[in-house]
Amino acid sequence: MIEVMSQGPEGRGTQLTLRPPRALDASGFMRLFAACSALMWGAAAVGWWAGNVFAPLFAALHTVLVGAALRAVWKSGQRDEVIAIGPELVEVRRSTQPAPAFRAHPYWVRLGTGGEDGLVTLSSSGRIVEVGALLGPDERKALATQLRALLAAALRP
Repeated sequence: MIEVMSQGPEGRGTQLTLRPPRALDASGFMRLFAACSALMWGAAAVGWWAGNVFAPLFAALHTVLVGAALRAVWKSGQRDEVIAIGPELVEVRRSTQPAPAFRAHPYWVRLGTGGEDGLVTLSSSGRIVEVGALLGPDERKALATQLRALLAAALRP
């Protein structure tokens, strides 16, 4: 998902916030976890009733593993990238890094696109950073189009 916001007192800069697409919200993930756990505990109850004394132990282990996996998937969906483009600075920040991943004057920034997966890069002074890796191929193409327009607009007086 690409969110566009104007920034600055005269609206001369633009900030793009990139987030990965999500199929479920928090309550959807909880319902999915509850359904998986209920099915496993139902199967464990039938197994226990049929004489398998280890079925509840495996159900408990399954519940913990599925819960941990769903939590990891949810946390990975919370990452984002912020690309700020203004008349004086282009900056890329990632939620996983405390310092900016890329900083340069817009005049020296070059936009690169390529590959079958729609790789989008920003480069300046020998530094290259990939942006939009957490987006799908169609969204990366839209990102490249937006970045091209924003970089051109940043150079206009």
